[in-house]
Amino acid sequence: MAEILFLVHRAPWPPDRGDRIRSWNMFEALAKLAPVHVAALADNAEDAETARAKMAPLCKSLTIEVRKASRPVALAQAVLLGEPVSNHLFRSAALSRQVDNLVGRGGITHIVVFSGQMAQYLPARFDGPVLMDFVDVDSAKFATYAEQDKRQPLNWVHAREARILGAYESEVARRVDTSLFVSEAEAALFRKHSELGDGKVRAVENGIDTDRFDPAIELDAVGAGDGPLAVFTGQMDYRPNIDAVRWFAADILPLIRGRHPQARFAIVGRAPTDEVHSLEKLPGVTVTGEVPDVRPWLAAADTVVAPLLLARGVQNKLLEAMAMARPVVASAAAATGIDATPGEHLLVADDAAAMADAVCSLFDDRSGATKMGQAARARMIARYGWDARLAPLGELLGLPA
Repeated sequence: MAEILFLVHRAPWPPDRGDRIRSWNMFEALAKLAPVHVAALADNAEDAETARAKMAPLCKSLTIEVRKASRPVALAQAVLLGEPVSNHLFRSAALSRQVDNLVGRGGITHIVVFSGQMAQYLPARFDGPVLMDFVDVDSAKFATYAEQDKRQPLNWVHAREARILGAYESEVARRVDTSLFVSEAEAALFRKHSELGDGKVRAVENGIDTDRFDPAIELDAVGAGDGPLAVFTGQMDYRPNIDAVRWFAADILPLIRGRHPQARFAIVGRAPTDEVHSLEKLPGVTVTGEVPDVRPWLAAADTVVAPLLLARGVQNKLLEAMAMARPVVASAAAATGIDATPGEHLLVADDAAAMADAVCSLFDDRSGATKMGQAARARMIARYGWDARLAPLGELLGLPA
């Protein structure tokens, strides 16, 4: 009988951030194919315990270790050994021993790896199929950081990570049977980078639970105020999200308030940094911190904005907003990879003036904004159900659904 080992860099429960949304839905899809052993890391003991309570009854076996590496230590170790810093941030001797013991006992017939940092836990010898879900081309992200930070003292760290991680990603992709990416754009970028063909590199897109993200559901009222509300959602200690809200609050919102003086901007998401909290000093800006449920804030939004300067793959925040029938204004980077038509399902703008104009057009034309939101939800239902998006897993693993 088939048994799957699922290696994942953050325990998938709760699915409250982009990576865990994808890994949780992947876990559920794999569990329909065969019993699943999960070996995962967690950022802290609380996250580990929360995940254990939910996942233990659903797994053939479950191992979660709390990762302890600090960035300075990981950097020093990586430089000394000539390895990617990303790998050292997610290195655990305890998890490695557990994986070796589990595979050594026999019974594991398939391995699925979620996120490139977990490829280091692959056994040196394994005869069954191995599926590697990189999700995004992380090395390209660090290359962009290096380009953006040319004048920063630690720019060399990003340039080094882009180079060394890129070589590591290609090496891993050659070892495994198939490498997955969250969009065709990411897959195409990796094919060029690794010189591997379509047979080795595939796109398996993110989906959205349109039953959960349904505007017909009655939700608690939040975000009450006099002016129209723009909302951004995301993990607020993640650099691309920080850069996005800083740009919107400092450069775009003042242009909007020039035409809509009471316009407001809510930054909704866990772990806001001091830099994010400081944006509350600006007129009209609210920072909520972690909320128990993002859907009430999406429902309250007159528009959802995604002014990301750097974005990889498919943005779950946009899928959620569109499923909730919210009109969305996104940068071209944020919209890349989403199969939707600008002007019909969402608005796309790149500079501050164009983004302010797009937001104001939705504030000015409420019926048009409602129509766009309805078209966006219809697109999500037709195109982005999780079952349809993850259906290729069975075929790729050679396991009947």
